[in-house]
Amino acid sequence: MTPEQERTLVEQCHQNPAAFSEVFDIWYKPLFGYIMRRTGDYDLSKDIAAETFLKAFLKIGGFQWRGIGLSSWLYRIATNELNQYYRSSKYLPQSLQELLENPQMEKLLHQQTDNEREIMEHELKAHNDYNLIRLNLLKLDVKYQEVIALRYFEQKSINEMGLILAKNEGTVKSLISRGLEKLRNML
Repeated sequence: MTPEQERTLVEQCHQNPAAFSEVFDIWYKPLFGYIMRRTGDYDLSKDIAAETFLKAFLKIGGFQWRGIGLSSWLYRIATNELNQYYRSSKYLPQSLQELLENPQMEKLLHQQTDNEREIMEHELKAHNDYNLIRLNLLKLDVKYQEVIALRYFEQKSINEMGLILAKNEGTVKSLISRGLEKLRNML
């Protein structure tokens, strides 16, 4: 999606909250995949994805273009939710009650196919190498996990990663380099 298309979509969301369904349709699968690859837990990933989209839905009215696109903004919210999970011993989505009270958001979440869980779990099991890397990746500090996941699992550019993580490009490159070295040593 081009930046102009993203701007148009955000403007539509500002005027009509129901337009957020298009945001959800476009970015749910990539963000859920990002979260699933970071956690390796389907149910937890669903919770974090739901929280991510609920927060985006509630805050889209205040979203303004300040050097970060809609996609990067959504990944930033997801990354913050993941960080919150890794910092706490038990992740409890703060907005779950709001989600249950908001029929538009609940409808969006239930539109996913019934067999989504089986498909995602089958794909994870089919990739033993991926699982080995993911398990070792989880042993790294969160700062290394995020940059490696965004770069190699989500195919984000250094610039996009800087926007998502609110870090300069040099720092991102350094974190990737150090993280990969630590991961190589583990394998």
